[in-house]
Amino acid sequence: MTRYSPLHSFHLGVGAKMANFGGWEMPIEYSTSDGGGVIAEHLSVRSNVGLFDVSHLGKIEVSGLGALALLNSIFTNDLTRISDYQAQYTLLCEELQGGVVDDLIIYRYSDERFLLVPNAANCQRVFEIVSDHASDGIDIRNLHSDLAVFALQGPSSSKIIERLFPEAAELQYMSFASCSSAGVEIVICRTGYTGEMGYEFILPLAGVELIWNLLEKEVRDQGGKICGLGARDTLRTEMGYSLHGHEISLEITPIEAGLSWALAFNKESFHGLERLKERRNQKGGKRVRALRSLDRTIPRSGMDVSLGGEILGQVTSGTFSPTLKCGIALALIDGNLKIGEKVIIDIRGREGEYEIIKMPFVESRVHL
Repeated sequence: MTRYSPLHSFHLGVGAKMANFGGWEMPIEYSTSDGGGVIAEHLSVRSNVGLFDVSHLGKIEVSGLGALALLNSIFTNDLTRISDYQAQYTLLCEELQGGVVDDLIIYRYSDERFLLVPNAANCQRVFEIVSDHASDGIDIRNLHSDLAVFALQGPSSSKIIERLFPEAAELQYMSFASCSSAGVEIVICRTGYTGEMGYEFILPLAGVELIWNLLEKEVRDQGGKICGLGARDTLRTEMGYSLHGHEISLEITPIEAGLSWALAFNKESFHGLERLKERRNQKGGKRVRALRSLDRTIPRSGMDVSLGGEILGQVTSGTFSPTLKCGIALALIDGNLKIGEKVIIDIRGREGEYEIIKMPFVESRVHL
């Protein structure tokens, strides 16, 4: 069954190109006749500001005595490292092999209340796993269709927040605040998936149109754009951010994806801990690396990467970088290869020459 954003009518009304994302029909890009399109939307976020509807993301509330201990025994990162009203990137791994069930952000209100924001396609699975391990007295609610999520991203986003939500203007990266506007209660988070200064909004459906219209007007007055998930993907690829099903999956562990920083190996337990300890201590193997085109080719997911006729691995994400104006790729390849080495990507029978570079492709500006 296809699900729809509460802003579905808006997207159709402005001529958005729609596609399926994790079972939700969401906008890829907006009409080029109105100044939209993936490249224009992408560049607006890098240089100014963009507004995204990302209501397809999952939302799960976990509350009650023992909530902190429960989540810390399941997810890879350590929630005791953050304070109330801070957020943390973490992963849910498969217990035996250490592959990634999902990656997500957890918002900590207190020891007894948390909001989990997983990927759309994996929300139900995350909900089931947490529920299966919960003791009596812990309440777990799947709010996937009960809340909306917007993302306001780009260097000018802070100006809009200062005007509309001054109480959130001083938020530090990976922290959040509860705010209100016209009677609508909103959680505003200094988070995002673009590498730019930005904010995400989590709010009830009753306030969706009001808050969206308010933000949209400010964005357009600022000269920014409404953005689709196509631009969100090119933006995250430039930052080297993992996407589930691409850089991480049940077959690709956080070790291979370069996400060891989100694994709290000093904890007593989390799902996949023992297997991931083994993988951490193994020499060699594949790693996700950043590849930049030295010609005019554009790579795509699944294409072979080779050196001297030997296949080294495959592209996990590939695209044209609107910022760098060339092809870029994230690829799971031999981890012993050095920065600066040249490799070949098979672009539908044509050899594309690529250089291994240090991630990210574009400098992060989340702390501007």
